[in-house]
Amino acid sequence: MIRIGIDTGGTFTDVVAVDEADGRVVAGKVPSTPADPSEGFLAAVRKALTLLDATPEGLGAVVHGTTVATNQLLQGKVADLGFVTTAGFEHLLEIARQSVPDGYGNSYFWVKPPRIVPADLVRGVGGRLDADGAEVRPFDEADAKAAAQHLRRAGVRSIGVCFLHSYTNPEHEQAMRAVLEAEFPAAVVSLSCEVLPEYREYERSMTTLVDAAVKPTVAKYVGSIRDRLDALAAPRGPIPFHVMKSNGGVLSAREVARQPVTTVLSGPAAGVFGAALICTHAGFDRVLTLDGGGTSTDVAVVEHGEPAVTTEGSVGGYPTKIPMIDVATVGAGGGSVAWLTPEGTLKVGPRSAGADPGPICYGRGGTEVTVTDAHLVLGRIPDGLLGGEVPLDRDAAHAGLAGLGAALGLSAEAAAAGILEISAWNQANALRQVTVKRGLDVRDFLLTAFGGSGALLACRLVDILGLRGVLVPPNPGNVSAFGLLTVDVRNEYVQTHVRRHDRIDAGQVRALYTALETTAAEALEAEGFPAAERVFRRSADLRYFGQAYEVRIPVLGDDLDGVVEAFHSAHESRYGYSFRGDERQTVEWVNLRVTGIGPIRRPAIAPAPARAEGKPEPLTERAVWFDDQPVRTPVYDRATLMDGDRLTGPAIIQEYGSTVPVHPGFVCAVDRWGDLLLTPEAP
Repeated sequence: MIRIGIDTGGTFTDVVAVDEADGRVVAGKVPSTPADPSEGFLAAVRKALTLLDATPEGLGAVVHGTTVATNQLLQGKVADLGFVTTAGFEHLLEIARQSVPDGYGNSYFWVKPPRIVPADLVRGVGGRLDADGAEVRPFDEADAKAAAQHLRRAGVRSIGVCFLHSYTNPEHEQAMRAVLEAEFPAAVVSLSCEVLPEYREYERSMTTLVDAAVKPTVAKYVGSIRDRLDALAAPRGPIPFHVMKSNGGVLSAREVARQPVTTVLSGPAAGVFGAALICTHAGFDRVLTLDGGGTSTDVAVVEHGEPAVTTEGSVGGYPTKIPMIDVATVGAGGGSVAWLTPEGTLKVGPRSAGADPGPICYGRGGTEVTVTDAHLVLGRIPDGLLGGEVPLDRDAAHAGLAGLGAALGLSAEAAAAGILEISAWNQANALRQVTVKRGLDVRDFLLTAFGGSGALLACRLVDILGLRGVLVPPNPGNVSAFGLLTVDVRNEYVQTHVRRHDRIDAGQVRALYTALETTAAEALEAEGFPAAERVFRRSADLRYFGQAYEVRIPVLGDDLDGVVEAFHSAHESRYGYSFRGDERQTVEWVNLRVTGIGPIRRPAIAPAPARAEGKPEPLTERAVWFDDQPVRTPVYDRATLMDGDRLTGPAIIQEYGSTVPVHPGFVCAVDRWGDLLLTPEAP
């Protein structure tokens, strides 16, 4: 059986396939097709089958990491969206939250971002539940019909429904859906009791509206791919098709069409999990991941093999309170454009030249200098990407940099060096965002760099941040696609249960967890997992009474006091203090969570061959700029490096999907899994 992982990026679509019959693993890339991403997807499937010399009949499963929902939100394409809420709360979106991005600098000039739904497309419906789910006022069906008819006349396509306290009792929202089905059957509807049954009305409303906004687009895209896969494999029958979720699990395409908000960070999550597995094999348990692509760079934290998860994320300015890998993104990819401010200051990104026309050196009509052009002019990358499949025009890149440098009073090479320095600091600041801002010491971590451009600035990041070193896995450009083959089916269920610890009912907590696990079991059964294979993990969100934020803590067994003790320790680790032993400060339970997991078989990581004698020999050498002058630098083919090999910088290591510059003063060692470990010569 062949399993394929496909990750669609802005420039290339990456594919990794494993033949479980003999353990063979192959990797490749095809150009992305932004006009119709499913074209690039099918091209990647065909390439994987060609590399394995296989036919579609051998396909066992396909897993996909997609940016369709992400791109729609980043571009602000949320038109034709309506909102139905409890009467009297129609201005919930206007009120939003009071947080200001820069409380000290620009607070006097900051205004709230535009509403996701204009005021004339918000309708209130009578009826009221209290915080425990008891009905205070009955559901007003006449109001509901009027709301449905108004939104139908207004021409909306999708509707989000969020009634007060529906997380404890979904009956009013379900009644609203019945009215919409009768009065406006063409509308796509999302209910907050299904999307996010969790308290905090603004975040729950926004998450429900994001789900409704992306549902038509995601359903159409996933459906198109599913149909094409089935046609490719005819007449053998449907191919199991799963999509990566933001929380690091996968879900069948059928369920994704029902829960599209769960995929808003689908692409970046796959790379984090792939890198986590690789680093665990290599013996590192505190890792920062850096996924460098053509448009942006994504960074995350992995501790003890588990990526950090948050429910406080946002995409394109829209808060989405769903479990997602805690990823920070910066516009510092290979295609990031270098530009001058009106004052003459050099900036890099966040705007990107993209795949078309791309950097100047692509020769596709691009006229703006990019990070890739700077790497090429300094000799950091070869004259062709993907083993020469994408030729690069060094002279055109040099001319572009010479023009930019003239405006700065610099040579082309000095301008290129400045571009790379700014890009490195942009990436370093993103890494600080996921470490220092969360109470972690960045110097305690190893960096793993992957993606097509991930390793190009690795040595400089070690210098800037004081990292322990950098690990570059084999086929770094395909780690995200590899990660898709390493993740389990994973569903998360939550029940808000706000209780002070000194007043909590352990029996009620146990019953609520049992109910959540029953729901999770039903979902795993629908995905084809027998009862013996299902895994359930309990956790809870706790806080000190009066706080506005929570800390998620694992729940093992029925020892609720032990959970509180773990909360004190976690709070102290994250924020530097705790109230352990202070009887005046009570701990409060907020949300109960259950994660249902359907385990999959992960592809084996093959050890690298050991060198019997001699040392690695370079393919060639070329002039590379690391400082103010070019240095004749040996260039190695990564495929020739073996377990135990050791190179001293300066050196360039090239492979099909990426390049690793080893700066002067750095050592590159090859471990038993074929990973490259870059460390400073002198600590």
